[in-house]
Amino acid sequence: MAVTALATAASRAHLSLKEFFLTMQEFFLFSVRAFATIPKIRRYWRDFLDQATIAGTDSLPIVLVSSISIGALLAVEVGNLLEDFGAKTMLGRSTALSIIRELGPLLMGLMLSARYGSRNGAELGAMKISEQIDALRAFGTDPIAKLVMPRLVAALVVFIPLTAVADFAGLFSASWLAEHYHKIDPGIFWNAVFPRLVLKDFVVGFLKAPVFAIIITLVSSFNGFSATGGTAGVGRATIKGIVVSSGLILIANFYVSKLVLENM
Repeated sequence: MAVTALATAASRAHLSLKEFFLTMQEFFLFSVRAFATIPKIRRYWRDFLDQATIAGTDSLPIVLVSSISIGALLAVEVGNLLEDFGAKTMLGRSTALSIIRELGPLLMGLMLSARYGSRNGAELGAMKISEQIDALRAFGTDPIAKLVMPRLVAALVVFIPLTAVADFAGLFSASWLAEHYHKIDPGIFWNAVFPRLVLKDFVVGFLKAPVFAIIITLVSSFNGFSATGGTAGVGRATIKGIVVSSGLILIANFYVSKLVLENM
């Protein structure tokens, strides 16, 4: 009995491991094809503009809300901590490093994973279930070039300015809270920000934007292309894309910071 249960568990583990590596292989080939079709962007420039609007302009409100909220929270909490050591004048420096290096791009990535990634997964999953992707192939159109590549290029283009907007909004809200909550003069706050920022601080933050763009777009699109099982399958593919891309964003956030800070 125990031997049979152990053999069954080992067989399931083997099948799961095999399925995992097959999925990774398919995802790798999917990603290579997506990057290989980038030279065709001129043919699909209207799709690119539509996706740039969705990923950029339409995503601006949620990015602003999250960055303003985290900037205000940092100003209050870090200011209270620095006040215990009599170092409130360093609030600008501490807040700027936290937002520009880590929280600005990270929150932007997580918000866009939920908003833009879920849209990609649901839209492409619905097209897969309704056989629209097969229809594109039947008419001689590469579905990856038509559906995935414009999304990838649009994300690569707009995620960097979105990161800049998130950083500015977070710092502005922190400055406002520093003035009205901690009674710190705005000049003191900003003088602790700009003279002390170096190139490395900006490279850490802005290098994460294209990395997050690649993760969100490819993971969500791949899960959309892999959807099966009707509308329930579309829901599963969308949720899986959000969960996986969010986890990869957190991992990539750590390694990008580690690599840049150790090598600059």
